[in-house]
Amino acid sequence: MKKFFPLYYFLFFTFFINAQNLKSPDNNLDLNFSVDENGRATYSLNFYDKPVILKSGLGFILKDNVEWMKIDTLDMINNFKVINVSFDTIDKIWNPVWGEESEIRNNYNEMFIELEQKESQRKINIRFRLFDNSLGFRYEFPLQENLGSFIVIDEKTEFAMADDHTAMWIPGDYDTQEYNYTTSKLSEIKQKSIEFKEENVSMYRFSDWGVQTSLMMKSDNGLYINIHEAALIEYSAMHLEFNSSNMTFESHLTPDSYGNMAYMNAPHNTPWRTVIVSDDARDILASRITYNLNEPSKIEDTSWIKPTKYMGVWWEMITGQSTWWYTNDLSSVRINETNYDELEPNDSHAANNKKVMRYIDFASKHGFDALLVEGWNIGWEDWFDKKKDYVFDFLTPYPDFDIEKLNNYAKEKGISLMMHHETSGAIRNYERHMDEAYSLMNKYGYKSVKSGYVGRIIPAGERHYGQYMVGHYIYAIDKAADYKIMVNAHEAVRPTGVSRTYPNHIGNESARGAEFRGSKLNHTTILPFTRLIGGPMDYTPGIFEMDPRKNTADFSPNLNETLAPGAVTTTLANQLGLYVIMYSPLQMAADLPKNYMRFPDAFQFIKDVALDWDKSVYLEAEPGEYVTIARKEKGTDNWFVGNSNGYNRRNAEVNFSFLDKNKKYTATIYKDTKKTNYATNPQSYKIEKIKVTSKSKIKIPTAEAGGFAISIFAN
Repeated sequence: MKKFFPLYYFLFFTFFINAQNLKSPDNNLDLNFSVDENGRATYSLNFYDKPVILKSGLGFILKDNVEWMKIDTLDMINNFKVINVSFDTIDKIWNPVWGEESEIRNNYNEMFIELEQKESQRKINIRFRLFDNSLGFRYEFPLQENLGSFIVIDEKTEFAMADDHTAMWIPGDYDTQEYNYTTSKLSEIKQKSIEFKEENVSMYRFSDWGVQTSLMMKSDNGLYINIHEAALIEYSAMHLEFNSSNMTFESHLTPDSYGNMAYMNAPHNTPWRTVIVSDDARDILASRITYNLNEPSKIEDTSWIKPTKYMGVWWEMITGQSTWWYTNDLSSVRINETNYDELEPNDSHAANNKKVMRYIDFASKHGFDALLVEGWNIGWEDWFDKKKDYVFDFLTPYPDFDIEKLNNYAKEKGISLMMHHETSGAIRNYERHMDEAYSLMNKYGYKSVKSGYVGRIIPAGERHYGQYMVGHYIYAIDKAADYKIMVNAHEAVRPTGVSRTYPNHIGNESARGAEFRGSKLNHTTILPFTRLIGGPMDYTPGIFEMDPRKNTADFSPNLNETLAPGAVTTTLANQLGLYVIMYSPLQMAADLPKNYMRFPDAFQFIKDVALDWDKSVYLEAEPGEYVTIARKEKGTDNWFVGNSNGYNRRNAEVNFSFLDKNKKYTATIYKDTKKTNYATNPQSYKIEKIKVTSKSKIKIPTAEAGGFAISIFAN
C-alpha cells in the first residue's frame, strides 16, 4: 500500500534539504547554505552573529571542450536542486617537514552538498569546511554522463561584504604581485587604482576594480577578514573584482591566450576558496587553513629537505655595481671589497672564480649553509624581454666560472653552492633542459635552486598566474623532488599552501621584496597578513647599508644629506626583526660582506637566528601598523622575537609569558634608538642584554619603519 504525504510535508522537506547550516568546532562561525528561487546555490557566513559574508552566489559558466567550436555556453549557475547533504568532523594533528610550528591541528566540521540541474542533470558538488576562525570551500565535478571534458569560461563565486571595509590591496594583475600595498575603503579601489603609478617588467592589470589575493580587510566593527585560496593546482589563480553597487567581490580567474580560464576533465576539483575572520588580528597570522586544505606530502623520504641560511653573489648586481653577464668590456667596475685582496682590474662580471671563492670564505667563516651565485651561465648578455624561446641552457658556465672547482671549494669549506635558473619566461626551453639541469646539480652537489620567471611568458599569450604556468610550477617542483632538490621560485604564482604536499618547495618570492627599494614604510607590517598567508617568502632581508650609493668606491658622504632615491626604507633594527616576522625556512643575508663587517655586533643576530620552529606566539599585531612575533627554535629552548613597525613611532610591548616557567633566560635586544630615522640615520641601533623569566614584561620603543629583534637563550 502506497503512503501519501500532504503537500506541506513535501514543501518542508524541500526547504530543509535546500537550506543547511554548519558551525565551526568552537561555534563562533556560522555558515548558511541555501538554493534560492532561481535555483542558484548561495552561502553566507557570520562570526559571533556579526555578518562576514552576506548571501553570496556560487556557480560557473562552462563550455563543452569536445565541441569547443560551438558558441553555446553551459550555464552552471541556476536551476539547481540539492540531491544529498552529508556531514563530517575531523580533528587530527600532523607534523610539517618544516614550519612555524612542529605540530598543526587540522580540526573542522564539514558539509558536503550534492547538486543537480533540473533539466540538464549536470552535477556539481560543493564541499564546505569550517575551522575555528576560518572557512574553506571548493567545487567538485563528479564523474557523469552530461559533463566530461569542459572549459571554464568564468567562475561566479561571490564574496558579498557587509560594509565598506578598509582594505590593504594590490592591483589585480595576471603577471606580478611586486607592488606596494594601498590602504583604502573598498569603494575607493577604482580611484586609487587609476592613480596607481608603479611599473614592473611583467605587468597586466585587468581592471580598475580588480585586486589580488590574499586580500586583508578590517571592518568598522572590529572584524579582521582575509580572502584567499588554497591548493592551487591544475587551475588558474583567482583574483577578485569588486562591484561597488552591491559591495560584492566576484572571483576573476587568470585567462589563457584564448581567454579561457581553465580546462578540466571530470572528475575534478577546484582549489579551495578561503575566508579567515576574527576580532583579533593575531588569529589571522596564526591560521593554518591554507596548509590544512592541501594534501599531505607526496615525498616519503624528506630527510634531504633542510632549512637553509644563505648568502649570495647578488646584491652587488641588484645595486648596479657589477653584471650578471660576462663581457670583454670591463671598464664599468666600481667595487671596493673591504678586507679582501684587490680584484682583477675592471672585474665587472660578478660570478667569477676569484670573487665567488671570497664569498665562499666569508659565508663559511660565519656559519652559513649555502651561497647563491647568479650570472654563472651563458645567456645573460641577451636574455631580457626578447621573446626568445632558447636563451639559457642551464648547463654551460661562463669562461670565468669553473663549476667543478668552485663546488669542490665550497664543499671543503663546509657549505654548498645554490643553483640559479633564470628562465626569462621561456617555459618550454626550461622544461626541455630540466632533467639535464637537475642532473648537473646532482653531479656537483647543489642542494637547491632559485628559479626565476622574469619577463613575458613564452608561449606568447600565457600569463604567470594562468593554468598553464600553475601546471609548470608544480611540474618543476615535482621533477626537482626526483633529484632531491629544493626549489625557491621567484616571479612565480603566490603560494597557496602547496608546500605541505611538496615540502621541497622551500621558498617563494611572489611579492615586493627587499630588492624593490623605496617600499612604503609599513610594507612588512602588511605582508604577514597577505602574501605570507599562503606560505613562506624569500624576502631577502638583512640589508645593513640602506643607501646603495655607499656600496660604490666613489661615494661622497656629502651626497647623503637626504634619503637617496631607491634606498631601503627601513632601519637596521627592522631588518633584523624581519628574520622572525617574514617566516621562511630559507633565509638570506642579502647584503654585501663588507657591510656586515661594519656592524659585526648586529650581524650576530643573523648568525644566531633559527630557521625552523617548534612554536610561534603572536604577541601583538595590527595590519599596516605593527607586528611582533615570538618563535621557539625547533628542538631547543631558544626563542627569537621580531618586530616590524609602520609609519608611527610606538612602544611595543613584549610579555615573556611564552617562556618556560621553570627556567631563567638571557635576552639580547637589538633595537632602534631615540636618534634612529629610516631616512637620515637608519643605522642607529642599540644592543642590550637583560635577564628575563616568564613573568617579565618590557616596552621597547620603535622608530618609523623601525623594529627590533631579540635572541633569548636559557641560562
